[in-house]
Amino acid sequence: MRCAHPFSVRLKEKREELCCSLRQYHIRMEEDSLRSFMFYSSSYVNGHIGFCGRIKQLPSDFVVTEIDTSGQLVNAITTDSLPKSKEGLSEELKIYEQDCKGPRLSPPELSIEEECCSIPDDSALCTAEGLSPSISGSEAFEDSNVLARQLDRVDTLDSLIENSVSEQLRLFACNVKDTWNSKSEPAVHRADFSLGPILDKRNRASLHCAIRQEYPFLITVTKCNEIIVKANQDYQELCHLVSEEEACGFLKFLDARVEKSKFAFRPDGDKEHRKKVHHFINTKFGKLVETKSFPDTQQNAVVVVRFREKYGFRKRTNADRREKQALYTAFTLRKENLETLEAIGYLSSELGVLSSDFSYAGIKDKKAITYQAMVVKKVTPKRLKELGRSIEKKGICVANVHSASQPLRLGQLQGNHFDIIVRNVKQHSNDCSTSLNERICEAIENVKKNGFINYYGPQRFGQGQNIQTDQIGLALLNDELIKAVRLFLTPEDTDDLVNKAKKYFLQTEDAKGTLAMLPDFKVREKMLLRALNRYGINQEGCCRGWLSIPHSMRIFYVHAYCSKIWNEAASFRIKTYGTRVVNGDLIFAEESAANSSLNDKVHVVTSAEEMADKYTINQVILPMVGYSIRYPNNKVGEWYRERLASDGLQACKFRLPTLQLNVPGCYRHILKYPHNLSYSFLNDNVNETGTGDSSLEDSVTSLSMSFWLDPSCYATVCLGEIMKCDI
Repeated sequence: MRCAHPFSVRLKEKREELCCSLRQYHIRMEEDSLRSFMFYSSSYVNGHIGFCGRIKQLPSDFVVTEIDTSGQLVNAITTDSLPKSKEGLSEELKIYEQDCKGPRLSPPELSIEEECCSIPDDSALCTAEGLSPSISGSEAFEDSNVLARQLDRVDTLDSLIENSVSEQLRLFACNVKDTWNSKSEPAVHRADFSLGPILDKRNRASLHCAIRQEYPFLITVTKCNEIIVKANQDYQELCHLVSEEEACGFLKFLDARVEKSKFAFRPDGDKEHRKKVHHFINTKFGKLVETKSFPDTQQNAVVVVRFREKYGFRKRTNADRREKQALYTAFTLRKENLETLEAIGYLSSELGVLSSDFSYAGIKDKKAITYQAMVVKKVTPKRLKELGRSIEKKGICVANVHSASQPLRLGQLQGNHFDIIVRNVKQHSNDCSTSLNERICEAIENVKKNGFINYYGPQRFGQGQNIQTDQIGLALLNDELIKAVRLFLTPEDTDDLVNKAKKYFLQTEDAKGTLAMLPDFKVREKMLLRALNRYGINQEGCCRGWLSIPHSMRIFYVHAYCSKIWNEAASFRIKTYGTRVVNGDLIFAEESAANSSLNDKVHVVTSAEEMADKYTINQVILPMVGYSIRYPNNKVGEWYRERLASDGLQACKFRLPTLQLNVPGCYRHILKYPHNLSYSFLNDNVNETGTGDSSLEDSVTSLSMSFWLDPSCYATVCLGEIMKCDI
């Protein structure tokens, strides 16, 4: 038998590899086609034919300008007055009710901020404590224990409770310690001790503090004005890692919450043991404190703990409040061909602050020129103005820089104004019954009158990306945190530095090496990878990684999944019932108490109301999925439940305590309308790449459109209803 020539074998392998790549490409194209249908459904409410054209060939073809809460256009020139062509905008805005702006969230009381990147250099941390970087561990530990002696405000137990009760408490504390220290079968003692009812709130607060300072291995809780004392299991676990003296000192430090104080454990030369200490403190108390290791003169390292800036202290003086307010700087962000979060990444890298220090009213299109209001904390107006040309090469410009008193909130806007150019406008290939001008006029007038289905646009889901944001959101909702990390770090089909780093991570799971490869402006990726490097690529490590990303960014992915479900539900509703209002549909009640809950404001359409045609389709709302919304009492409600079950979700899945995310849900109108819609024709010599070419014999017809939309409405969706083509 003749052996195959090595060259023939290699050629055959190459052919098989090419065939495999082609199969994967076609599969991906089919999946992209299906996903495009899900997000950009073919359901319409208007019967016109439409026309063809292309948008976003140039960033200047799609200009988005935010409208603030006072009805003013936010732009790079001024926000004091509107342009003359928009004189009636501010008044007109007032007559429209704001729609649901996406799931309304009650932010968690505590959320974990970034770890390593929020800690100053070693010398700065030690200096703040009054310690030099080379201080010995024993000195640092002794200095930390001074905290307990500084608490002059804490009354002694003897002055707060009777002697008999104090003695019983002491015996209970001794029994707890004896039980923990006993090597034989421990004696049976009661699990808790009651101090009896303490009616005065101030006395209860003083008692809580005094007991925990006197007995750090105990914890106290209040039940119906009664203080209950129990054993502190965290203390017992900590004693397995450090000495009892250190455990007592740490818990006293934690309970005292003295401003700008730090606590240092004794020097430890065992890196693995230090990791366990870091892990324990961050797991148990990570919402309140953060940790870092510093070297000492003996080539050991000291684990130092400090309070997180945001949550360390409950009471602030008026001077503190004024100082905090002065650190907010508002500005107008102009960006070109850049995502909002990516622009924030560039700015945070240049300014040396966290991405979470920026606040904004909404996320704007990537393939566009956009203007939006933004606020950054910890940065002065002068510092922001100094950025100048260093950020212009990234497609970013800041203007209208001034001091502010507070951050912005998501949804804190009245809408967005759009100036759009649709290029290469022509009739559909099978349409020759009338002129293009008539087709355009018919389409625009229909959408003005009848509105458009209020779908979330494809940019909500990461249009054109290998992994869409809703896929990451579903993984988070199903507590598949490792899968969510892999999806988050999945590269695109390009060979730039960012995607090379992502490919490297998926191949090696080397978080530290990937960190070194990523550019600084990829802030979200770097924050997540730091946590993975510290805690490992497992369920807990990935949880830490997601918690290191700011709350507004974490919830973005979950909202994307909720948006996808809403799109599918809206399509199902229109295909099933058309534009009729039917029994079981939901609308906002015409009258409701001002302090009533959101669900109390929702009315279910009755059979009698359906027969009487009491309501119109533009009043119908659909729920954005969450744990507290109600579903329609018809086939649409059944569809919701079946659709969520197919993804393994029920109402309870929209509470994510491990990720500190709550998704109560809200409601969104099925139909929306463009306001102040106007258009005109342009005759320009522009080829398909968007570059001028005077040699073209025939000029290409373009359509210029101007309108504004309510918050959380998408211009691409409105254009889709007008044109009825793939744009």
